[in-house]
Amino acid sequence: MPTLRAATIADLPVIERVLTDAGLPLAGVADAIPTFVVAEDHGALVGVAGLEPCRDHGLLRSVAVVPAWQHHGLAQALVTRVISDAQARGLHAIYLLTTTAARYFPKFGFRETTRETVPADVAATEEFISACPASAIVMVLHTEKLDAIRTPV
Repeated sequence: MPTLRAATIADLPVIERVLTDAGLPLAGVADAIPTFVVAEDHGALVGVAGLEPCRDHGLLRSVAVVPAWQHHGLAQALVTRVISDAQARGLHAIYLLTTTAARYFPKFGFRETTRETVPADVAATEEFISACPASAIVMVLHTEKLDAIRTPV
């Protein structure tokens, strides 16, 4: 299994290629690189997922895995790591936009919501404003609920 690590600015060209190949937007990626996670296999970047912190909330974005590593649990490992990073940062909720993966994210606890319920800090991101189409499904994961589930009473 590839190893997960924090992305660096040196990873940007490969991240952009992986995202482009997956049909995902590049808007705002360069600015958010310090909070991205990459998967590396023998020196080759084979997956990526991003967390764009927005004050008290986060935006999960740019989840992509190269074709040779799809269906091996790598996307799940990347998303799980981003959720963990968001919790460690004390973010209250994580939002995402998707046009193709609305059936994938509920297994992590994400639920569909409306654009009207998205807090202003997330709604102001480039991804929300212009990078994703208005038809994209909005989903949310409230991290406090995860803490309540994981912490015995």
